[in-house]
Order: sequence, then C-alpha cells, then structure tokens
Amino acid sequence: MNIKSKILIIEDDRHIRHFLSTVLNDNNFEVICAVDAEYGCLVIESHCPDIVLLDLGLPGADGTELIKKVRKWSSLPIIVISGRASEEDKVYAFELGADDYITKPFGTQELLARIRTALRHTRTNSAAKDIAVKGVFRTGGLSIHYDDYKVYVDGRDARLTQSEFKIVSLLGKNAGRVMTYDSIIKELWGPHAKTDNQILRVNMTNIRRKIEKNPSEPQYIITENGIGYRMAQLEPYDGSEVPESNSCQPVVK
Repeated sequence: MNIKSKILIIEDDRHIRHFLSTVLNDNNFEVICAVDAEYGCLVIESHCPDIVLLDLGLPGADGTELIKKVRKWSSLPIIVISGRASEEDKVYAFELGADDYITKPFGTQELLARIRTALRHTRTNSAAKDIAVKGVFRTGGLSIHYDDYKVYVDGRDARLTQSEFKIVSLLGKNAGRVMTYDSIIKELWGPHAKTDNQILRVNMTNIRRKIEKNPSEPQYIITENGIGYRMAQLEPYDGSEVPESNSCQPVVK
C-alpha cells in the first residue's frame, strides 16, 4: 500500500491555496486545507498531519498564535510560508517553534525540498520526541533539561560543566544509537577539531563520576569499544521527582 504523507495547508488566499494543493497532490502528498488558525488547530488535533504549511496573515488569530498553541503539546513540523520578509518576523517565528520559513514568492522545487527535509528530520530519531515537545529527555533516573542546560540524576543536579553537558545532551538526542568518537568531536568542537579522543575520554570519565552509581559499570552512557558511545534507553524512573524545565518553549530543530 502506498502511504502518503499528510500535509495541512493553512492559507486564506484561495489562489495560493489552490496552487499549493495542486503541487503537493502532483507529488504524491495527501492534502488538507484550512483558511484560518482556529480551524487549523482543530484539523491538527483531529487529522494529525505530518507537516503544516502556515501563512501568518490569517483572518482572526494570527498564524503565530497557532504556533504557540501547537508547540504546547506537539513537535509537528511547521513551515511558515509568508509575505512577511523582515528579519524580525522570521526570528520571532523561529523562536516560537517554527521549523522553517519561506518567503513569498517561492519556487516549487524549493518548497518540496524544504518539506522533505522537515519530514526526514522528524522521522530520523523517534526517541527524541520528548525533547522537541517538552525540552526534556529521560532515561531511567537521568533527565536532560535542554532549556535549562542541566542534567539530573534521581532528582539531584549532576552539576556538569558546559563541555560535559554538551556531550550528554548530544548523546540524549541520539539515544539508542552509537555515536562515533569523531562524530561527537566534530559536532561539539567543529569540523576542524583534532580527532584526538583524549579530551573526549577525560570528559567522559568526569561525566560518569557525576551521573553513574558505579562509573566502572555505567548504565546510562555505554562505551562501544573502538567506536564511540551510546546513550542507553531505560524504562522511566518512578522514584524521586525531577524538576520541570523552566521554559515552555520547545527545542528548535
């Protein structure tokens, strides 16, 4: 069976809405349409689209209000398509949680490329869903609070340094997958960083002292000898409570 990605278009201009629908239908997407933010929210809740194409200048509530509402509970990809071209408008949309921003007029190939990129990102790592929605990743008694840059173990602040937090947070975003030493170093220290594992190993030794009950037998960050590290995916810990993130904003992809 041919499964199509479902796209919701929220656009009040009939001509643009028809154009978008035609392009997407021709490229094997299932299309749903709404003409205002209020109805758009209802469609999102009832139809669970894979992605939203959102105009900002809508009748009634502005499109930014929809982003605010959706980001309280969902990491659904939202691509803004708007005639507002100022840097302030773009920055504001991204800060609210938009995944991408396309300024009108636009080309069809650019639109399709942006849609496919957004869909690919959402399906790359399902373990990171809670990070996008709540800004927190949990495994066992360990929780990573991305908005607050803190890691808690059984409710206790692990007091990681900036470098240590970057390593743990990166592994959390890729939980269950092995990250090579080189990929971690390049991700955190740039593509031109030396591929000497020593700095990474020193940081990992300090991290394990702070988050593991027995650093010699780690349960959270596992070493894949000669390859790299992997964040374990454990059942949620039901003991001590950990603080909620202070920010309600989702992590921007």
